[in-house]
Amino acid sequence: MKSYPVLLPLSILFIFTSCVSERKFQDEVSKLNSCAEERAKLRPENINLTASNADLQTEMDEMRKRNTILTNDTAQIGTSHRRLVKNYDKLTETYDKLLEQTDKLKAGSVEDAKRLTAELQTARRELQEKQDALREVELALARKEGNLDKLDKDLQQMKIELEKTRVGLLERELRVMELEDLISAKDSAVTRLKNRIANALTGFVDQGLTIEQRDGKVYVSMEDRLLFASGSWTVDTKGRDALKSLAKVLEDQPDLNILIEGHTDNVPYKGSAQVKDNWDLSVMRATSIVKILTSESKLDPKQLTAAGRSEYVALEAGDSAEARKKNRRTDIIIAPKLDELFKLLEKQ
Repeated sequence: MKSYPVLLPLSILFIFTSCVSERKFQDEVSKLNSCAEERAKLRPENINLTASNADLQTEMDEMRKRNTILTNDTAQIGTSHRRLVKNYDKLTETYDKLLEQTDKLKAGSVEDAKRLTAELQTARRELQEKQDALREVELALARKEGNLDKLDKDLQQMKIELEKTRVGLLERELRVMELEDLISAKDSAVTRLKNRIANALTGFVDQGLTIEQRDGKVYVSMEDRLLFASGSWTVDTKGRDALKSLAKVLEDQPDLNILIEGHTDNVPYKGSAQVKDNWDLSVMRATSIVKILTSESKLDPKQLTAAGRSEYVALEAGDSAEARKKNRRTDIIIAPKLDELFKLLEKQ
């Protein structure tokens, strides 16, 4: 293979810049994956919150039933209490009358005295029984009222927890909808972009160019036969025309990140000076394409990243001529910026 000398400092600068920029691009890809993972995590959490909400609603309905039963029991006990008090008052009045009659008849016959005494003892016993029954009813009523108060407090707390759960569920559903809307919008934008690129590059499809959409990005892959002579990093006329057409589609898309990856086959490149191997060659080729894209359009250089992958990301394994032909390529990977998604995720 022929080699073309290039100044050593310039090549080193290109290689260093491509490494730094590639890390930034990979960070963007990692953040996109984080968005997808966050959406996947939120779905089961929403399902769990919905189930918890249903459980809380069932428990609150049960507590309402208990509340109604206790209220009815309390009303019945209150009625019994009033009836016992009334009977108690009557017995007390009878007892007092018997005492009066006893005093009046002290001077009477012994039999009358005995009869009145027996009646008095019976009245006293019944009065004591009524007092005991009244005390039991009062205790039961106090217990019922205490349970009713506690149940009311528990019911209020349950309502608060249920409302918190409902609000939390609504907030999560809203976040999931926002994420899905943003991701759907990005996917639709990528599809439209892919179609525009395909229309602009229709004439180059049979000359070693393919366009593919996957993982939320557009991949434009160009074989070396469309771009470079063997061992060269100077783009030929056909390749320059294809890159100009691509640049015109991309120049009005400021929300895109564009990664240019140079790939070689596994045949060792024996160069000289600053370009010594396939690593250097792949970086130089990626950098050459970046220069054409920026010089032939209004693309912002900040959107572009040049990276060399050497022979280590092969499309096809093996040493056949066909495999090497496929592996010698340049991939232009176009991805939307994810600033809005990142801002949404930061609201957690």
